[in-house]
Amino acid sequence: MAVVSTLVSTAADEVPLRPPPAESDSRTFRRAFGDLTSGFKHSELWLLLGWQDIKQRYRRSLLGPLWITIATAVTAVAMGLLYSQLFGNDISSFLPYVMLGFIFWNFIQGSILEGADLFTTNEGLIKQIPAPLSVHVYRLAWRQLIIFLHNIPLYAVLLIIFPQPVTWTVILVIPGIALFVVNAVWVSIVFGILSTRFRDIGQLLVTAVQLVFFMTPIIWSATDLEENAGANSSRVKLVQLNPMYHYLEITRGPLLGESVALYHWLIVIACTAIGWAMALLILRNYRARVSYWV
Repeated sequence: MAVVSTLVSTAADEVPLRPPPAESDSRTFRRAFGDLTSGFKHSELWLLLGWQDIKQRYRRSLLGPLWITIATAVTAVAMGLLYSQLFGNDISSFLPYVMLGFIFWNFIQGSILEGADLFTTNEGLIKQIPAPLSVHVYRLAWRQLIIFLHNIPLYAVLLIIFPQPVTWTVILVIPGIALFVVNAVWVSIVFGILSTRFRDIGQLLVTAVQLVFFMTPIIWSATDLEENAGANSSRVKLVQLNPMYHYLEITRGPLLGESVALYHWLIVIACTAIGWAMALLILRNYRARVSYWV
């Protein structure tokens, strides 16, 4: 027995130590960034798919994508006329305010709700086409931008009917829209992946978005609230805590000829940075599992 023990111990000493297994390359930030850059390079694919989504939605329709503009116009005009009478606001300034609120809110709402269903609705493409996951994300952001471009002429019509004081600050809407697109990407990644794993999140988002709509100054004015309740009132501070308020301010304000305070931009940029940090973390950890969850 002693000889056997000696031989075993000697053999164990002679066996070279194996290095510890390396971390899976699929769960690294390098692969997450690689997915984003590779997907962006496939621009011809997601540009085509995004436009096809619009055409398919209104296939065999007489007016086609113009229904996007008509639906937004009817809703905004009806709500603008109603709430201008309820709140005693001048229709010439309140209707453009409401119209722009609906145009930009549709972008936000579409990015969140459609982003939550992004990967489940593209199950076939994800499983059959070996494309980066971010292709579907860019496709959604492009689709929302197309819808926005269909709606923005409504503002031009109202500008003719109700002239607004347009100044050089109107060019600030360009970086504002760019931030909307950048945020649409991380929102789609975060909610899309989480909703693929936990399907109840999509239903919760529908309720949450409806609630946030009424808490955001779209059909009511934050300026009127400040004048009636005072700038330091608890209700005004509650509005300030709503990130959607600041997103609307950096885009709607310049188009209405209003000066946008710097803190609105800083809050939006901070929200964008936090959102992208979450998106990269989720993309790193769960990107490879999406095809199994859908």
